[in-house]
Amino acid sequence: MLLRIRSKDGNFRFEFQPTEDITELLNKILETSPDADPQTITVSNQPRGNEVAILTLKGRTLKSIGLNHGDLIFVNYQAKAASSSATETPMQSVQTIHQPSSSEKRPWETVQEDSVDVYWRSHDGKIPRGRDAQFCKHGARGMCDYCMPLEPYDAAYHKEHAIKHLSYHAYLQKITPKTTPSAASSLPSLSPLSYKVKTPCPTGAHLPWPSGICTYCQPSAITLQSQPFRMVDHLEIASMDIVDRFLQAWRRTGLQRFGWMIGRYEPYEKVPMGIKAVVEAIYEPPQEGELDGLTLGLPWEEENRIKELSASATTPLTVVGYIFTDLDPTEEDRTKNVYKRHPGSFYLSSLEAIFAATMQNSNQTPSKSSPTGRFSSRLVTAVLTGTEDGQVDVSAYQVSAQAEAMVDADMIEASVDPGVVRVKEEDRSQETARYVPDVFFSYKNEYGLEVKKSAKPAFPVEYLLVNVTHGFPQNPSPMFQSTQFKIENRPGLEDQRIDHVLSTLHSLGAPDISDSKHLQPGRAHKTFELAKWLSDWHLVAFLGTTQLFSPEDMKILMRTVTSSTLLEDVSQLDPLLSTEGWHTLMTFTRESAPQPNATSTPAAMDEDIPQEVLDQIAAAEAASGESGGTGSGHASTRTCPHCTFENDHGGTDCEVCGLPL
Repeated sequence: MLLRIRSKDGNFRFEFQPTEDITELLNKILETSPDADPQTITVSNQPRGNEVAILTLKGRTLKSIGLNHGDLIFVNYQAKAASSSATETPMQSVQTIHQPSSSEKRPWETVQEDSVDVYWRSHDGKIPRGRDAQFCKHGARGMCDYCMPLEPYDAAYHKEHAIKHLSYHAYLQKITPKTTPSAASSLPSLSPLSYKVKTPCPTGAHLPWPSGICTYCQPSAITLQSQPFRMVDHLEIASMDIVDRFLQAWRRTGLQRFGWMIGRYEPYEKVPMGIKAVVEAIYEPPQEGELDGLTLGLPWEEENRIKELSASATTPLTVVGYIFTDLDPTEEDRTKNVYKRHPGSFYLSSLEAIFAATMQNSNQTPSKSSPTGRFSSRLVTAVLTGTEDGQVDVSAYQVSAQAEAMVDADMIEASVDPGVVRVKEEDRSQETARYVPDVFFSYKNEYGLEVKKSAKPAFPVEYLLVNVTHGFPQNPSPMFQSTQFKIENRPGLEDQRIDHVLSTLHSLGAPDISDSKHLQPGRAHKTFELAKWLSDWHLVAFLGTTQLFSPEDMKILMRTVTSSTLLEDVSQLDPLLSTEGWHTLMTFTRESAPQPNATSTPAAMDEDIPQEVLDQIAAAEAASGESGGTGSGHASTRTCPHCTFENDHGGTDCEVCGLPL
């Protein structure tokens, strides 16, 4: 077969056999590029992106990596160091360097993908269609163009069902060549975006940026466009109680709140090969709320502990996104909220979009389809804001891969206008060097024509957003059965204290509850109440800070309270009841239990006497004291039976409370 090679030295053609080793191709490249350093030679099927070091492909045949007759291979390399020997032959130089063995794994081959990715990679995702009564002329077991399954990226199907974006795996199916599995794994189909200057330059012909730059190391011009796919198609909150508890802080204080959404990713059947984020709880980090915003500390201190605790659930959980409030009651009706996020203003402000891109860059998604083993992010941004009729609703978004790359390259910043993103100026100083290529965006003018315009100095924030649908399940089945425990980091509003936990455990009779083998008759309802109270995310997260449970006991506690059959089978509590941490907690519960009083104190007796009787007694004592006086200066002093103030005047009303004496 004929293969074409294009490098900085020119275009070349060579004849190969499909079964020949990749080393034969390397030898031809070294013949045409004698100054190339074999250790730096990369090959790709694109002018830029998808570069793979040719030495990592050693031991594979040309056919196994997907090369066919007439293919064009783009070759890039760095020149040899000046100190290298000029008399060394190309094959000798190959033998002197370290050759990676064929058993060495590349980044995308060793990465561990999410369970939802593993699920969709094992399915073709085709959209089934029924028999067309008008056009299908074949038998019941036949198939034709009118009833054969559609590809998951079929444009007509998406338009008919109003699906704006392709799902992540449908997009992968669309861009992945229909070749052998080995070829698809050798050359990943995704190319992570990078708008940074390549340092050092691949040519090695000049000093690194900012001292020098050329067309090989500088990023290309950027044209902003709507992203055709989205990493998450739907946001589902497992229960309305989760949002209600989160909103209670704003309802009581009027200050905005922020929380990390704890949940998992599942297949979403309403979109071909779709993925949904299911939120099971909201963890609120330390923050300072304000009427029109909030201050948040990053990175948050409890991040590692919360992620480890979440991963210990029966179905492992993780941080799937974050949620914050943007609510402002109207002046006319305090029960209604201002409708501030709409098509005429903005959906996500420029500051929020940049924050979302920063968070997505720090929480990238493992992917076998990316040369780096990671691609974009599934972190969802959710906003609780006012609707057109003044109610509260959830809006969910992500930012595009272009936004992530622009923030990573420090190219954009927020502006005073929340609906506009500002492009930064280029900076060539040594400490804060920043290269900003040309940025354009397209729009339709008043005549309906497509117009391209420069994005400098600013452009609309909508070019960076990706919409995500949201909703609640029709039949809620949350993982955590309770949301009544105090929420963390709400000082003065809800304080998490161990004495509250101990008093509640005592009222539930927890010290007397034994495992299912020794359960006393008639005590099953007590075990049921205890299990329901324990199945609370905020309670479990708080118990992890008390030092009463070891890390292993915390994992058992998390697995127990997240069991799907916890309220149906009382034996689910047995592993927890046998842990040392639980026994320690029960010991503290018994010792802190209130002791019953043997005799009633006068103060306790007074609490049972009506106030009217106490007033009559006080008036009688005052009258007897006045009649039995000795004529001294204290004889005219009268004690008020209502407020106990001693009145020295001769009037009929108390000087303090004004009530009759």
